[in-house]
Formats: sequence, structure tokens, C-alpha cells
Amino acid sequence: MLNFFATCAKGLEPLLFEELLSLGAEDVKQTNAGCYFKGDQLTGYRMCLWSRLASRILMHLDKLPVTNRDELLQASTDIDWPLLFSEQATIAIDFRGTTDALNHSQFSARVVKDGIVDRFREDQHARPNVDAQNPDIRINVRLQREQATFYLDLSGSGLHKRGYRSRAGAAPLRETLAAAVVSRAGLHEIEFDSESAIADIFCGSGTLLLEAAQVATDRAPGLNRTEWGFTAWRGHRPALWNGLLAEAEERFAQGKAKCKLVFVGVDTDAKVLQAASENARDLELESFCEWRQGDALETDINDLGKGLMITNPPYGERMGDDLAVLLLYRQLGQRLREHFVGWKAAVLAPEAVLLKRLKLTSHKKYKLFNGAIPVTLALFDVNESQVEFTKSHNDDLANRLRKNAQKLTKWARKEGVNCYRLYDADLPEYNAAIDVYDDHLVIQEYAAPSEIPEGVADDRFWHLLETIPGVLPFTEQQMTVKQRRKQQGKQQYQKEEETETVEREVQEYNTRFKVNLSDYLDTGLFLDHRIVRKEIQRLARDKKVLNLFAYTGTASVHAAVGGATHVTTVDMSNTYLNWAKDNFRLNHETISKHDFIQADCLTWMAEQKEAQAETWDLIFLDPPTFSNSKRMQDSFDVQRDHMNLIADAKALLAEQGLLIFSTNKRKFKLDHEALTELGLKAEDKSKWSVPQDFARNPNIHQCWFITHV
Repeated sequence: MLNFFATCAKGLEPLLFEELLSLGAEDVKQTNAGCYFKGDQLTGYRMCLWSRLASRILMHLDKLPVTNRDELLQASTDIDWPLLFSEQATIAIDFRGTTDALNHSQFSARVVKDGIVDRFREDQHARPNVDAQNPDIRINVRLQREQATFYLDLSGSGLHKRGYRSRAGAAPLRETLAAAVVSRAGLHEIEFDSESAIADIFCGSGTLLLEAAQVATDRAPGLNRTEWGFTAWRGHRPALWNGLLAEAEERFAQGKAKCKLVFVGVDTDAKVLQAASENARDLELESFCEWRQGDALETDINDLGKGLMITNPPYGERMGDDLAVLLLYRQLGQRLREHFVGWKAAVLAPEAVLLKRLKLTSHKKYKLFNGAIPVTLALFDVNESQVEFTKSHNDDLANRLRKNAQKLTKWARKEGVNCYRLYDADLPEYNAAIDVYDDHLVIQEYAAPSEIPEGVADDRFWHLLETIPGVLPFTEQQMTVKQRRKQQGKQQYQKEEETETVEREVQEYNTRFKVNLSDYLDTGLFLDHRIVRKEIQRLARDKKVLNLFAYTGTASVHAAVGGATHVTTVDMSNTYLNWAKDNFRLNHETISKHDFIQADCLTWMAEQKEAQAETWDLIFLDPPTFSNSKRMQDSFDVQRDHMNLIADAKALLAEQGLLIFSTNKRKFKLDHEALTELGLKAEDKSKWSVPQDFARNPNIHQCWFITHV
């Protein structure tokens, strides 16, 4: 009786355990990433040929105590390698495990190789050569608890290499994982002699379907392989192996004769479908397979009747953050519900958030691994009991978006801007804002009222996202989604989680600005202040202009373009000051003519007031509602502190100067009495300053023109 170890990907151990038992293994014991078992030589051969789930079949050679290099070298020399293979054979060593003294697997592998070479030389043989890529003999060593276990790898190359997939699409599933998906999907519950369909509407080069077809036709997964790890082993028994091959061929012939299933793959890419067709031909399964070119969400396969859908939809590099992928899963759920009632479905996804987008109730989920990436296989019965898909029963949202677009596109063109608000929670149940930035949209989801269940708000928001591409001339790739919540202090201008940066240059009247649509909550351009900036440009000629809490300096640019003699731009963030300089360059304004000052505006204003060194003709003061930055010594609250701020600004304002004060704080109250005591007067310009695209939200900001009495 021989001892073996079958390795597998994490998550496949229970399936492998059952498979080994079904193939005649004895004393099977499940462990992490594999199973131990016992059997004779025929059993080892059978596992190599028939296991759909094992990565490798390793035959136990010896187990010896090892803690350091010398002991590993001695253990490697003690094994009678010339008895196992000829010096003419090429070898490779796979080593796993560490001790305190042996903590580098490549070094340990070299020590084992040296021991093998030493043993051949001791027995007066020539030494075998190393071939790391395609060896005749592969030795596997596993070091655990100071015990080194030596194995002969009977499989040679990994068993996922079935010998049929020389052609594949991008990022194909490993065949062993595909076989596990097929097994978990419930293929064994289908009568293979029934005229049912097995479908994959994102089939790529057909791996899932071809693994399923091999099961249904009783085709041994190793039948196409021509190279094995045991052929150079001196103990190899060709007659035993050839008998097993002949038996497998006969079983395949009988399986093909009985199988009535049809396997249908759909993909948009003609090249990968051609690869799938050639792969099926290599497996002699072409008569069972159909390959259809088309959109997964549009191609009709209802002519197949009912069956099993097994699919691995595509996902982006940033899985779950790619809006197009999220919408794809949402639309897939809708497609299954509307066109596949009566089917069973198995969907493989890298993240739970994607499976949630399907809006289907799963009766079973399995954790698997695609390489190092954890994935989830979810199983569904697509039947009438599934919660009805939340598809809109009216066209209110689409009509509103269409109406707004028709109105505001013409207005924006006439106004000379290509960045504007298109939608601002016009319909209360769709609580979001949609901003246009040239050829891109930014969709901001507002926090739902506490009385609205999270699931309801989530459904509504995703319906909004789904509706946009069908109504507006923007694809999913031209949409950036953000969640807008009440910002607390230093959250206001912090960078978002790392995403692929989306930048644009946009037009605002006769100026251009750089906007960043992805990396921050705000984009670098406050659209609601457009009219104020335009007025600053009109008023700036031959004046000194001061822009406080300047952000990306857009008001400063307007002042410079308007002919200001000098513009001073003050902000605490060096990032935003550099951004402001970029905006100046975009508008061909000479940076050296103006000042860009990195400072806490509160401290800087107090210092300027005390120094009494300089005044400005036009000051724009648009402070944050609240701030508690690391660089600010104290917190700032605009309602509490606005008069101290205005008092400091007064000291910097020329006698005939104008202070434009603005705030976005809701329910803000300007202290007119304190203002009068300061010798200032204020004209409320709030209504005038709100542009047409913000007409639905007249309280977006408040604005006053303040002058000396």
C-alpha cells in the first residue's frame, strides 16, 4: 500500500475528499489545501487521470527529521535516488515550509538538489541535470514541524493543464476551479440523457462549459495529456497505465453516446469563441457545444428550454469599485429574472457586493479561491418566488432626466459652460445630484433620511444609475459615483480611497479649469459659485484681489483674467495651491505676477491685521462650514466665528473695497447688528448668485456684498 498526498486550491478540500473516495482511494484524510490517501500504484495512476479537482498527485517517498541545512542535505542524500530514476532524467525541486534555520524555500530547494547530486555521485553515477520548467522528474519536499516529507510528483505539470486549452481568453479560470464550480453548481443533479441545457453567457474560451461537458460525457480530464511525472520513474508500469487509458477511452465513447445535454456559450468576442470551438474540438466534444456571439444581456437562448446557467461574469481590476461591473451584475440579475425563470443559476464573483447587485436570493454560497483571490460561488433557483425585480413601473425618472438635459444643455451652451448640475434630487425618492463635466458625469448620492430603510435607498440609487445610460449620452465608463455625507472637520478635503484618477479640463465662460472627478469628494470646482466668480472677473480690472480659503484658485483665475493688477491666493493646502497654479497656467496667466500663500487663513488674516501692511480692493471670503485640520490650532465654525473672521477681513479691505462673503451652511444667520457695529453694511446677493442649474436648491449657499459704511 502506497501513501499519497493530493494537493488542491483552498476551498476545494471537501470536494476533493469526496472525489478521491469515489475513485477508490482508501484512508482519505482532509487537510489544508489537500488530502492524504492510500492505495496501490493503479490508484495513483487513476487519480492522475481522473481527478478533476486535484492540483497534483504526490507519492510519498520518505519522512525524515530536519531542522537545518546540514540535516536537510543529509536527509536528501540518504534517499536512494538512483533506484527511482536515471541520471539521464532532468529534475526540478519544489520546496515548501520553513524552520528557524531554513527560511528561504529556494535555498532549501538547492540543498535538496545538492543532496540528490551527491547521492548519484556516491553511487558512481553521473549527476542529473536541473530543468526547472519541464523536468522529467519533479521532487516535492514539504517541511513541517521539523519533519521533511519527500514526494515524487506523479502529475508532473499541474493537473489543471488538461491538454486542450492551448487557446484562452483574458484571465481564464483554472480548470480545477472550473470543475469545482461545475460540481457545486449541481451538474450531477441533472440527468445527462435529458435534453437540458447548460449555458454560460460570459463563456470566454469555454472553460466552465467544457469542464461540465467532460463530466456529462464521462471524459477523463487527463485523457488529452501526453506528459506525466511518472514516465521517467523506474517504477512506472506502462501496461498498467495503458490499460487505464483504454478503459477511459471506452467510458468516454459510452458517455458520448448517452449524453443528450447541449452546452451553449455566449460571448461578444469572436476570437475567444473561436478558441472555445477549437478547444471543444480538441476534446472531441464539438457536437455537444454551441457558441453564439452576442451580448450576454441581450442574446436570447430561450430556444433551449430550461437548464443550468453557470457563469463567471467579468470584473475590473478594482473589483466592486468599477461602476460598469456593478451595473453589469445588476442587469444580469434582471436578465435572469425576466428570461430564465425555471432555470438554476450558479454565479462566480470576486466580491459579495457584486452578488448583492443581482438582487436574487441565493440558497447556497461557497467560498473558493481563484489563485490567491477569494471568490464566492452563489447558487440560485430562478423562480416566481424570487423577490420581484425593482424595475420602474413608470417613466418619471427617465422623463425628468430627459427634460432636464434638453433644457440645461441648451442653456449651458448659450452660457458658455460645459460643467453644470443636471439633476439635484428633483424626485425626492431619487436622492442624488448629477453633475456634468464635459464628457463625464459625477453622481453624488445624498444620505437618505433615517426613516428610509437602507435597502430601499440602495435600490432607488441603483435604479438611477441604471437609467442614466439609456437616457443621457453617457456610458457607465463616463460616470463617477460618490457618496456625499455630512462632512466632519478634517474629512472635508481628504483624499478618497485610491481609485483610478479621472481628470478633465472644463470650460467656464472664458476660463478653463482642471477638475479631478475621482480622488476627492469635491472636484476642484464649486459649480454653484459660478455667477460669483464671473462677477469677480467683471469687478477685478485694475484692482488688487485677495482670495481667502481659495481652494483650487478658480476665483483667483477669474480675477486675473479680468485684469486684476495683483491676485493673492491663500489656502492651507499645498496640494490645492499647486492646483491653483495649474489653473493659472491653463489660462495663460503668469504665476510670478501673483502670490500663492500656504497658510492657515485665520492666522494669516490676524497677522496681516496686526501688521497693517496691506489692503485689497476686492476680497473673496468663502470659508468652510466647519474645519478642524491638523494645521489649524483651533476648530472653526462659520456660524460661531463669522464675525471675528469678517472683522479681520475688514482690516484688509481698502476704503472703497468690496468684501464678497459666502457660505454653504444651511440656516446660517448673518449677524447684522455686529456688522453695523464694525462699521460695515451688507447687501444680500444670495438669490442673484444662485445659477439656473441650481434653481431647485436656492439655499445651496448664501452670499453678501459687504462694504465700509
